[in-house]
Amino acid sequence: MKFGANTFLFTSRFTSRDTDKLEQIRDIGFSGVEVTLQEPGDFDIKEVKEALTRTGLECCSFCGLMIEGRDLRGTEEEQRNAREFITLCIDQAAELECGLVSGPLYSTVGKTGRYTNEQRQEQLKQAAGNLEELCGYGENLGVALALEPLLRFETDFINTCAEALELVEMAGHPNLGIHLDTFHMNVEETNPATAVLQAGQKLFNIHAADNHRGAPGTGAFNWKGFADAVKFIHYDRYIILESFHPDVPDISYAAAVRRKFAPSNTALAKQGLRFLQALF
Repeated sequence: MKFGANTFLFTSRFTSRDTDKLEQIRDIGFSGVEVTLQEPGDFDIKEVKEALTRTGLECCSFCGLMIEGRDLRGTEEEQRNAREFITLCIDQAAELECGLVSGPLYSTVGKTGRYTNEQRQEQLKQAAGNLEELCGYGENLGVALALEPLLRFETDFINTCAEALELVEMAGHPNLGIHLDTFHMNVEETNPATAVLQAGQKLFNIHAADNHRGAPGTGAFNWKGFADAVKFIHYDRYIILESFHPDVPDISYAAAVRRKFAPSNTALAKQGLRFLQALF
């Protein structure tokens, strides 16, 4: 099993000024980093690639933030914006020799509304068509896509593994898979271990955080059952630590993490990695 860290552990918005954070991630003991992009031009892709080479880290996943205005089930303009942004993410992932663009790619994070079943089915078809097109583009560059279900307070659209699998099936492209996050699963899945089994070989990425979004192993999440399921399906990709700490204020505020579950973000990263290494 390989372990990575999301850049949110160390900076709210990853830019060229933050490439030194990769040395910190390596020194803690991670072998990979999940790079997050908020806006085109936030970082020079060549500088990031040089930092990866210098540190020996692998870019294990590339995560584009689906902020307002980017929505594969939205207006024509929102869909166009989302396609252009995800295409850029695929291009930059390929430049970093990263084979995965991952996250809630289907819609704007924070969008919640009331829709009839007919409206929801139309939104699914719309998102599926866009994802099929993007997967075809990514396939030519060796980059897959993975959809991350979010809890109900962050989206009304894809909350569970089963719902994500429905969208994957509708898109019908082998380059599209599932990204599961233990924090969101703790709220939405009846049994997180069962969700892992449902995903099976379609599980392309895992985010690890405990139920309070602190370090894995410090809360109430059933890690033993989850790990047993992950081992049963022979998952051999990265498990990425995506916890939050008030030491990184903007993103922790956005994630509603106000308490310190570890003395510092570095301490949290070390504690979470040690736990995951022991668990797997």
